[in-house]
Amino acid sequence: MSVTIDDIRAARIRLAPLLSPTPLRTYRELDDAVGHSIRVSVKHENFNPTGSFKVRNGLSFMTALPDESRARGVVAASRGNHGLGLAYAGRAFGVRITVCVPIGNNPEKNAGIRALGARLIEEGRDYDESGLMADRIVRQEGATLAHSTNNSQIIAGAGTLSLEVMEQEPEIDALVIAIGGGSQAVGALTVFKALKPGARVYGVQATGAAAAQASWVARKPVQFDKAETIADGLATRSTYELTFPTLLEGLTDFVTVTDAEIADAMRMLLRTTHSMVEPAGAAGLAGLRKLAPKLEGKRVGIVLSGANVDSSTLQRVLSGEL
Repeated sequence: MSVTIDDIRAARIRLAPLLSPTPLRTYRELDDAVGHSIRVSVKHENFNPTGSFKVRNGLSFMTALPDESRARGVVAASRGNHGLGLAYAGRAFGVRITVCVPIGNNPEKNAGIRALGARLIEEGRDYDESGLMADRIVRQEGATLAHSTNNSQIIAGAGTLSLEVMEQEPEIDALVIAIGGGSQAVGALTVFKALKPGARVYGVQATGAAAAQASWVARKPVQFDKAETIADGLATRSTYELTFPTLLEGLTDFVTVTDAEIADAMRMLLRTTHSMVEPAGAAGLAGLRKLAPKLEGKRVGIVLSGANVDSSTLQRVLSGEL
């Protein structure tokens, strides 16, 4: 495991003065829509500051960072939510933040990052190429890299949401989690292994950005040349060294969902929970619908991991274009 339950508990203590627990709610209409007598528990990470679970990661990273590293500034690559979380944490602690995003990134996420006082650099065609820019800034400016996945404090922060789920619904049987880099899923696997070994974690990726799922099936890392999906938070082309071994060992199953299935899940969430989520935030529900026959009669949690949908994508989803 890249983190331990003690790491996650320590992160929880550091975050407690800064972040309130998010609600875990059930909706009869959603249960009926999913079917198979499944009781769906919805973890509303879309209610967090910055609209995403990634604020946990940013605050966990920042509260564990030594003062001398804070003084040199922090840099990261992001499709938006990781950058927003770091920018939020940077503003709270007076740390200079630089966020590298791909050219053509979600304009609302870009605006939010700037509004929190971070420097935004648009570079590269996707997340992976923006990561190369972040590495250059580390070398040129001496900043500290806050990788969205390959950092134990980042993963520990993500794990705090699953710790909350266990406290809010001790009878939970499974979590279905969307995977980009995998911090959220690894956090859940770590919590369940320590506190409820019988509970399962299922992974979901977008069909157009399924490097981790292909790697899980192949039992070894697979890298893709491109990542194309409306779920920008899941648009990665590779696996990551701190998360893939745990995903490989721990996931019960790992499915892919199409952009059309993600869009349908967004509409279903809006109709049944009245929550507006971005595509990555709805991928867990899309995956649950695919996995439902295997989860007959279970208590299953999904994570609404982000609410930062841009207006253009939302319009396409609501109009039925997607």
